[in-house]
Amino acid sequence: MTTERSNSITDVGGIRVGHHDRIGDGWSSGTTVVLPPEGTVGAVDQRGGAPGTRETDLLEPENLVQTVDAVCLSGGSAFGLAAADGVMRWLDERHRGIPVGPRPEHVVPIVPAAVIFDLPRSEWGNRPDGTFGYAACEAATDGPVRQGSVGAGAGAQAGSLKGGVGTASEVVAHPDGFGEVVVGALAVVNASGEAVRRSSGVPYAAENGRDGEFGVSRWPDRPGELSSPEGTPLNTTIGVVAVDAALSKAQCRRLAVAAQDGIAWAVRPAHTMFDGDTVFALATGEKALPRVEGPVGEAGTAAALDRVCAAAARVFARAMVHGVVAATGVPGLPAYRDVWPEVFDRG
Repeated sequence: MTTERSNSITDVGGIRVGHHDRIGDGWSSGTTVVLPPEGTVGAVDQRGGAPGTRETDLLEPENLVQTVDAVCLSGGSAFGLAAADGVMRWLDERHRGIPVGPRPEHVVPIVPAAVIFDLPRSEWGNRPDGTFGYAACEAATDGPVRQGSVGAGAGAQAGSLKGGVGTASEVVAHPDGFGEVVVGALAVVNASGEAVRRSSGVPYAAENGRDGEFGVSRWPDRPGELSSPEGTPLNTTIGVVAVDAALSKAQCRRLAVAAQDGIAWAVRPAHTMFDGDTVFALATGEKALPRVEGPVGEAGTAAALDRVCAAAARVFARAMVHGVVAATGVPGLPAYRDVWPEVFDRG
């Protein structure tokens, strides 16, 4: 199992990611959009007692619509769901969506969305709206994804540290030449629980990383001078896990469920009554899911799906480590590199 070319969700063919944010002058918030290719199947898994979401009921396996046109992740709490309006406008201009009439422009874009609670980081009234979603679409690229305090992670907080956006990918190679599947994830880390061990500074999910992938020369081994988080408890991590395999909505849902395990690895606590942890899953359908021998001796896709789901948990956890390690501190809220700067010294 190896990472792909840029170690980001855009390693899944056809996936593009765009950020838009405002930082400074009373602002610290933003929006991130994931744009999949047409025909991408979508699903969602939501944990915790305080979600801020849009179009998640539509993604239940038993419901009509099978595909999604974009996923919008945003700051601004429930106000930030308005960013999805701009994503819909951008897609509508390109006649991208579910056909509902005889003309090409008669479409309704399907844009599931989720938000984090970052309101304390900005002056009241400063939160993403439709212009943020539109601008994030305009900025979307299939290249390396910017990480840290950008997009929806601009105002994120991870326990005692600045949070942010992170991404990662993995190639799941199946035995006996049955092919391989690319799994990618993008996470927005905004949690009241800690993402690192305060006694040593090592991220909880660091063990899932590849050699050198987090940009550190070594992990620390000393306590950090960290204050306890202040204000309203925050514990919402949102994101997307994507694969280049063909999955049904039900199989996509299993992928999202597995990715939630990555949150539990990377943040403690997770999935509480005060959080809105939400993971969307996307399957682009570029290749068939391999049929391999399962644990009960019957060849099929279940065993292959199980391997892909295991990778989804690892990849999402690694994306969360990237989001914290790459973040930039703000007054009163240090970044990881502010507390343990020695780990970035490669001299």
